[in-house]
Amino acid sequence: MANVIVIGAQWGDEGKGKITDLLSRSADVVVRYQGGVNAGHTVVVQDQTFKLHLIPSGILSPDTQCIIGSGTVIDPKVLLEEIDQLDELGVSTQNLYISQTAHVTMPYHRLIDQASEDRRGDQKIGTTKRGIGPTYADKSERTGIRVIDLVEPEGFEERIAWAVNYKNEVLETLYGIERLDPKTVVEQYRGYADRLRPHVVDSSLTIDEAVRGRKNILFEGAQGTLLDLDHGTYPYVTSSNPISGGACVGAGVGPTIIDRVIGVAKAYTTRVGEGPFPTELHDEIGEILGDRGAEFGTTTGRRRRCGWFDAVIGRYAVRINGLDCLAVTKLDVLDGLEEIKVCVAYRIGDEVCHHLPSSARRFAKCEPIYKTLPGWKQPTTECRTLEDLPKEALSYLKFLAELMKVPIAIVSLGASRDQTIIVEDPIHGPKRALLDAQGVPV
Repeated sequence: MANVIVIGAQWGDEGKGKITDLLSRSADVVVRYQGGVNAGHTVVVQDQTFKLHLIPSGILSPDTQCIIGSGTVIDPKVLLEEIDQLDELGVSTQNLYISQTAHVTMPYHRLIDQASEDRRGDQKIGTTKRGIGPTYADKSERTGIRVIDLVEPEGFEERIAWAVNYKNEVLETLYGIERLDPKTVVEQYRGYADRLRPHVVDSSLTIDEAVRGRKNILFEGAQGTLLDLDHGTYPYVTSSNPISGGACVGAGVGPTIIDRVIGVAKAYTTRVGEGPFPTELHDEIGEILGDRGAEFGTTTGRRRRCGWFDAVIGRYAVRINGLDCLAVTKLDVLDGLEEIKVCVAYRIGDEVCHHLPSSARRFAKCEPIYKTLPGWKQPTTECRTLEDLPKEALSYLKFLAELMKVPIAIVSLGASRDQTIIVEDPIHGPKRALLDAQGVPV
């Protein structure tokens, strides 16, 4: 039995969906613990592509119980569209459960998000405009609507009507947006509630029962470490806690049940939206990475900014999350490059910085200090063991592991499930690692 957290070790979009899908074949339960429809996981199974936003990636494993935890924010319209799409593709959602204490994204949340971001001008954050931030803001303000409020018939109309009228004052007075009709919203969300009601559970209790039954549980984070509200590159962050500590809060479990934390990182770095990005490439190599890696957001379709691997943020992710091991994805995107660079530190003026600055202004001034490694000429997409990899590719992986002092457990070489090298199974225990116990490459 193992309870494992899967988190993004960069700015999100690292390929967590594929890794969660891969590991969920050994998991009895998969729990999504934070975020909303601003997240997007793309999973490819037998040439069929699944794009998931709220539903845990484990839904593609028919015997796996999938739970949307209380730390998430749920847009019922999008969730039901996702359920319908999966049904059309022959994927059952019978094992999908929704926390009764998760908060609900309402129409006014999306309107406020869009208007607020537009007003920021050159100070914009790069939000997806899906209403995530305002939903979490209402949660903190204690004016939010929870799933339990949605599915309990008694008082339903009064709760929704009050919330809509309360936010109408903000929409009209602050943003000059036409008021929403409370009756229309009530009827719309009553329909959502009727369809979602069979899926709603006390998720903390459901997870506890799985723990006591010695089930394998996978906790799936959305976004990435550097987008964490408290520990990310603020203010260019999301509105929740994607880091491993957020799993306990968002799922409603104690930290003592967690056995391992696996971080997912691309073999290079990408970022969506605004904010400093020290290793960003504005040249032909950056275009190559973006094109080969199909670097477009699952949720927004925006092209991702691309750059070399940043070991400074990698070491930060290891520390903040207590990572036990790494899954390195999209190694194949680097195939054929003459040389590959890795950022090992930053330079801020005359100062060399080995740690991520907390100051947004200092971080914006960081210039990467690179170590250059030789590239490899042959493709890696057909490699299935470490021995199959070109020696330069293996050396590159060992260099990353040595820099971050954490074993590499999984190497992904394409979008499909089978394009993967399992060095160490995070659920069933180690087979072989790229580092020994002292952090020395083998």
